[in-house]
Amino acid sequence: MTNAPSAPSRKRSRTIARMAATQALYQCEQTGTNAESVLAEFSRHRRNNSAGSFEDGYIPDADLTLLDEIVLQAVAKQDAIDAALVQLLPESWPMGRLDPVLRALLRAALGELMADLPVQIAINEYLDVAHGFFNGDEPKMVNGILDKFARQKAEGNSATQR
Repeated sequence: MTNAPSAPSRKRSRTIARMAATQALYQCEQTGTNAESVLAEFSRHRRNNSAGSFEDGYIPDADLTLLDEIVLQAVAKQDAIDAALVQLLPESWPMGRLDPVLRALLRAALGELMADLPVQIAINEYLDVAHGFFNGDEPKMVNGILDKFARQKAEGNSATQR
């Protein structure tokens, strides 16, 4: 009998990576530290620790490769992501009004959607992440913004294929 990871644990490791990516992007913005340094710190001090829990600041079972990809991609595309986000938000809700954790979450999600993560996976995963950080209406906002982005992207793709 092998100890190969099951599909649910792989999914969990990817969800934890997305939660950690949100934390890392938040940390980059709040401290002004570059992504590479934050990722090195996460790998060194928060990486898979069987005794530590996510609530204690650890990233147990996180897919570290995915974590790095999400953060580096979101930072590299931040101008395009932020421009898209400004267009997706209601006029009465400027970027600066977003909670910093919510802004980091949306940057990670939009970065993955721009890199062609399937829409349904992105929405499901980032709704799970939103529910992990927020108890209010923020998950509904995440759902609406990601759905609107996906519809606009699909419309743009169908227009270019004509």
